Amino acid sequence: MKPKRKRLDVIKEIINTQRISCQVDLLQPLKEAGIEVTQATLSRDLKQLKIAKMPDATGQYIYTLPNEMPQITSNDPAFLLHHKPLVGLGGFLSIDFSHNLVVIKTSPGLASNIAYNIDGGNSPEILGTVAGDDTIIVVLREGVKHDQAYDILSKYIAALRSTHPDIIQ
Repeated sequence: MKPKRKRLDVIKEIINTQRISCQVDLLQPLKEAGIEVTQATLSRDLKQLKIAKMPDATGQYIYTLPNEMPQITSNDPAFLLHHKPLVGLGGFLSIDFSHNLVVIKTSPGLASNIAYNIDGGNSPEILGTVAGDDTIIVVLREGVKHDQAYDILSKYIAALRSTHPDIIQ
């Protein structure tokens, strides 16, 4: 296996199994795995792997791989009540339509990851997205019906698959 491929695989394994919140925290486990890397190279590797920071159960931002979500591990009922949207919904909170625009609300810190997945799907009905911290604007092509957009977006937002609201054009 080539050194770079091995390094990328080790980085993915570390991020999947450990709580890593910054590049400095990642350098030590890499060193323990026998991989010496500069911060500049590590930064390029993280970009190539499309690794992002997302809030975990405590609100601390940690590295995650695309399409992954930190797992909630707290048993505190107040915490679970406050963070319930994260459980099984991928951070999705709501969806609303206005002409050729869709407004999607998410849990804080998750909008860009969901928007990235929508943009990466290359659906011809979607022109693009704009994401903030907890809100995504999806721009639809002219003529795309809201129920059609809902079905397309359900490919990227699992919580939309279980229900299909009565959408009025």
